[in-house]
Amino acid sequence: MNTSGTPAPLPWNICITIARRELSARFRGLRLLIICLFIGVAALSAIGSLTSAISGSIAARGRIILGGDLEIAVWQRGLTAPESQFLNSLGTVTSGTRMQAMAAANNLTLPVELKSVDGQWPLVGRLKLTDGRQVGAPSANQAWLAPAAAERLQVKQGHTITISGQALRVGGIIADEPDRLGEGFALGPTVITAADLPMRAGLISPGAMYRSKIRLTCASSCNPPAIAERIKSLFPTAGLTIRTSDKAVQNAENFISVMGEFLVMIALAALLVAGLGIGGGTTSYLEARRNGIATLKILGASGQDIARIYLLQITVAALVGSIAGLLAGALLLPLLLSLLAQTIGTLIPIDRSALVDPAALARAAGFGLLVALTFAAPPLAAAKNFPAMALMRARVTSLTAMPRVAYLPTALGGAALVGLALFTGPKPAFAAGFLAAAAAIFALLAGLGWAIRRMAARLPRPRHPIARLGLSNLHRPGGQTARLVTALGFGLSTFVLLAVVETSLEGNMQSRIPQRAPDYFIMGLAPDKLPTLTQIVTATAQGAVIRSVPAMRGAILAYGPADNMTHVADLDLTKIPEDAWALKGERGLTFSEQIPLGNALTDGTWWGANYTGTPLVSVDEKFAAAIDLKIGDRLTISLLGVERSATIASFRRIDWDSLGSNYVLVFSPNALSDAPYKLASTISLPASAKNATTKGAMMRAITAALPAISAIEVGGLLQQAHDLLGQMSMAILAAASVTVLAGMAVLIGAITAARAAKLYDNVILRVLGASRAQLLTLIMAEFAGLVLILALVALAIGSALGWLIMVHLFKFSFLPNWPWVLAVLGGGVTVILCFALLTSLPLLRAKPAAALREL
Repeated sequence: MNTSGTPAPLPWNICITIARRELSARFRGLRLLIICLFIGVAALSAIGSLTSAISGSIAARGRIILGGDLEIAVWQRGLTAPESQFLNSLGTVTSGTRMQAMAAANNLTLPVELKSVDGQWPLVGRLKLTDGRQVGAPSANQAWLAPAAAERLQVKQGHTITISGQALRVGGIIADEPDRLGEGFALGPTVITAADLPMRAGLISPGAMYRSKIRLTCASSCNPPAIAERIKSLFPTAGLTIRTSDKAVQNAENFISVMGEFLVMIALAALLVAGLGIGGGTTSYLEARRNGIATLKILGASGQDIARIYLLQITVAALVGSIAGLLAGALLLPLLLSLLAQTIGTLIPIDRSALVDPAALARAAGFGLLVALTFAAPPLAAAKNFPAMALMRARVTSLTAMPRVAYLPTALGGAALVGLALFTGPKPAFAAGFLAAAAAIFALLAGLGWAIRRMAARLPRPRHPIARLGLSNLHRPGGQTARLVTALGFGLSTFVLLAVVETSLEGNMQSRIPQRAPDYFIMGLAPDKLPTLTQIVTATAQGAVIRSVPAMRGAILAYGPADNMTHVADLDLTKIPEDAWALKGERGLTFSEQIPLGNALTDGTWWGANYTGTPLVSVDEKFAAAIDLKIGDRLTISLLGVERSATIASFRRIDWDSLGSNYVLVFSPNALSDAPYKLASTISLPASAKNATTKGAMMRAITAALPAISAIEVGGLLQQAHDLLGQMSMAILAAASVTVLAGMAVLIGAITAARAAKLYDNVILRVLGASRAQLLTLIMAEFAGLVLILALVALAIGSALGWLIMVHLFKFSFLPNWPWVLAVLGGGVTVILCFALLTSLPLLRAKPAAALREL
């Protein structure tokens, strides 16, 4: 004892000895803590290693994916002499074109991505054919075919196909195209030809929709991003789209960002839900050892000694759960990489042999231990401060009250968790928003638990004894109401969230697009060939509707008030609003005398027929709002390397879901009609013509008469979108199952803890003459009342979170199937009540005499 009269704290070695002797080798009482940490840490470590593997794969294979150190793309023209001269001064250059075309063989037609390349291609890597050869560009009358093109045209190596009247021998079937991922999304399988084929076939003409792609490899010491900035400064109005090898995969940054945000959210949610289980498991563990804690205090142990002993035990259990989670995360990584390679391997590179990321493992372990210690702090502080006699009163006095001494360690632990999430995560702002939302949900559920207890205490006492006891159990000392409200609220919210996301994805897949979309897109149609197309279509499919609009490509150079225009070249396009996407590179342009079908004027006026005044333009209202455009502002574009300006006359709301000819910018005819252009046409067939025979005959006739056009069947596009959304849905459900598992563990733990707390009550009631049926009715009535209240709260929380995920994270429409959501919620309620029933049955079999000896 020290001079102040306070017992000296036990040495650490004695605390360790007591903790080791009391701690079961099978961790009895701490299994819930271990299970919750195992699930959360496994999820976070696997997700961290997965995103690191994807990013590392892109960085390592950037030059191969892009096909060089730098790529320059421009629509409807090749490079000018100054542009070519500058690029050739930097290193080795390869150039070619990309366009849509129609391939034909064996009386079959197929829209393909025509990729013409010169003798320098590929600058990095080699094209591999299925027969084992490694080749470069094909000869003048040869073509390399993607497997899908060969299969659908029913051709093999040595057979002949035609593209726009040009006969090409199939020189080989592609096994591995080195820069396939760098090409981006294609509307058909690839056919690779010599660089001069498009010109020979008449596919390149004024107004034709093609894109020139130029790749550059330079010395090992070159700096591609710096070269890209130099090109932009030398040719600011050329409409060039430039990519470097460190950003090789088109649209991968957004995709990986969204996927990373979602996966991090899932992992953090699993850990936070696990924290509930850890807090509840620690409380139950200490409740079961109250007599031992009281005995130690009577023998002279201080509260600090108690905290040390049980902190050691909980730390050991947390380490076991975290290490097991890290091992599981490492073992899961190959499986996750394999699954992603099969689902999204065509969008981003997936290295199946990637190793676990040590930094991700350390981050996951840090999160796990912090969560364990933060959520275990309140029950530890309660056990530390309770006097020995209060502890000896067993179930009469509860350990669940959070003492003031627990505020500081809990706050410090929470601050450490927030700091770890903000400073080690890829998206600090997103992590901060998610943690704020989680804290708000915690606060809401905690407030609801407090409100239920207060309301139960103030309600009039029912006359029926079972109802009176059930109401009293909600607010009595030592009751589990607060813990059950939090655990059950999170569990049911997870069920609702999962159902909302799943059905919204399915709703997006089954939305109105298939019913309202045209049957075919026709691209590259010369204006004077429209009568020919109309004649063929109406002859084979009477009643078909053909709509055509001029189609061009151009880049926005400047916008805003005429005396203070904003120049796009001066902007950091990585930081512009999402709805301002039209500022990035070249976009589709058109002109029209009438308001396009599916568009509605929201502000301003339309120019009408035969307009000859100042060139005007109508702008998509979302794009206009994103960059703060006003009626009367000016807009300058680059079209075929020539600047053109127009005054903003109106804003439009566009029905993008119609899959029609929708354009962000629609100009008055006098603004663009003098430029060379082709038509983009849609064909909507009557029901009687939507059969394979009629469609096949129509496409063969169109291809024979108009070999230079490309026809794309919309059904194939919709199927691709359906498959992609289906794969995303499966990935979301698989990832969300981690949180569901954590929630289920917490639910079971909370219900089990509630059962243990009710043992004393049930024994006393049995001694007083209550029957087993009455006790079971009492237990189920208490759970049913709580669950029904929480079901309504969970419906609101889960729906709100589902809306945020669908609309703001995945950018999809919010289309939940409410009957199914309610059915899932009802299933969750049923599961909880079944758990409560199953865990309560042992209470009914407990013998009062034996139970009283243990209390």
